Amino acid sequence: MSLKFTAEEQVAVAAVRRACVLTSSVFNKLVKNETLVKGDKSPVTVGDYSAQAVVNTILGRAFPDDPIVGEEDAADLRIESGTVLKNRIVELANEALTSELGIGEKAEWGLGPGQSRTPDELLDAIDRGTYGGGRTGRMWTLDPIDGTKGFLRGEQYAVCLALIVDAQVELGVIGCPNLPVDALKPDGPRGCIFIAVRGHGAKQLTMSGADPKPLKIPSFSDDNLNFLESVEAAHSSHSFNNRVAQILGIKRAPTQMDSQAKYCSLARGDGGVYLRMPTGVGYKEKIWDHAPGSVLIEEAGGIITDSRGEPLDFGLGRTLGENYGFIAAGKDVHAKVLAAVKQAKEEEAKSKGNL
Repeated sequence: MSLKFTAEEQVAVAAVRRACVLTSSVFNKLVKNETLVKGDKSPVTVGDYSAQAVVNTILGRAFPDDPIVGEEDAADLRIESGTVLKNRIVELANEALTSELGIGEKAEWGLGPGQSRTPDELLDAIDRGTYGGGRTGRMWTLDPIDGTKGFLRGEQYAVCLALIVDAQVELGVIGCPNLPVDALKPDGPRGCIFIAVRGHGAKQLTMSGADPKPLKIPSFSDDNLNFLESVEAAHSSHSFNNRVAQILGIKRAPTQMDSQAKYCSLARGDGGVYLRMPTGVGYKEKIWDHAPGSVLIEEAGGIITDSRGEPLDFGLGRTLGENYGFIAAGKDVHAKVLAAVKQAKEEEAKSKGNL
C-alpha cells in the first residue's frame, strides 16, 4: 500500500472490486442466461446504475465531502415507470454491499452483513455523481461499466474510478473482470484490478485484492511493436491507425478490445501503443474514460498525450475539452508514434484538399 493517498487507495479498491463482482453477476443473470433482442442494453443499464450506487455509497461513507463526476443520475428511477428497474437495482446493490468483508475492507465504509440501504439512500448515492467537475479541489470520477458492447459480448469491459485533485489525476483504479491474469495464459484465471498512485508506481492485483505485482511498460523493438485499439470502428478510426502502423513499419496485427482494459494491457506490456483517433466530428471525450488509465500509464513508466502531443486537461469539467485523440506508449516509443500520427494527419488533410 502506498504512503500517499493510502486510505483513498484502500477505499477505491474495495469499491471497484465490489462493483466488478456485481457487474459479473448482472452478466451471468441477465445476459448469459437470457435471450436478448439485438440492441437491447437493459442489462448494461441495470449494471451501470447498480455499480454506481455501490461505488458512490462507499465513497460517500469514507469521504462524505468529496464530489463525484459520474455517468448516471437517478431521475428515471424516481418516476413510476422506473419502479421495476429501481427494485432490481436496489436488490443488486444491496447484495454487493452486504457480502462478507474482503481483503483490506472495513465495516465503517458501509460494507458487510447488515449494511443494506433503503431505495432512497441508493438513489441519492447515484445522484452524487452529477458534479460538474472543475479546476480546483478534490473529486472522484467514475465509469461504472466502460465498454458496454464488450460487457454484453462477455469480453472486455472495466469499472473505472479515479481521484482528481486540482485537475491532476492522483489515483486510478481499474477493475477488469474478464481480463486474463496473465496474457500469456488466455485460458487461465481471469479478473484483475489495476492501481496507480501518482509518484508511487502502478501494480496489478487479483480480483480478491491479493498477489500485488508491480507494473512497468517494457521496451519494444520496431519488429515486435503492435497497437491496442477499440473493437468498434465507430469509436476509433481503424483506417487511420492502419496508416500510422504502415508509417512506423509495424507488421503485427493490432490487438482489439473494448474499454480502459487497453490501458491496463499496455501498462503490463501486452501491447506497445494505445492509439485512439475519434471518428465523430466535434466529439469531446469524457474525463471518466481516460482519468484512471492516464495515471496508470504514467506510473507504469509511459507517456500519454492527445494526438497533438498536448497533455490531457482534467480541469475543464466533465469533458476533456479540446484534447483530441490519444496516444499512450512507453517513453522510447511515444515520440515516434506522435511523429507518425502527425504525418498521417497531414496526408489525410492533403487528400481532402485542406492543405
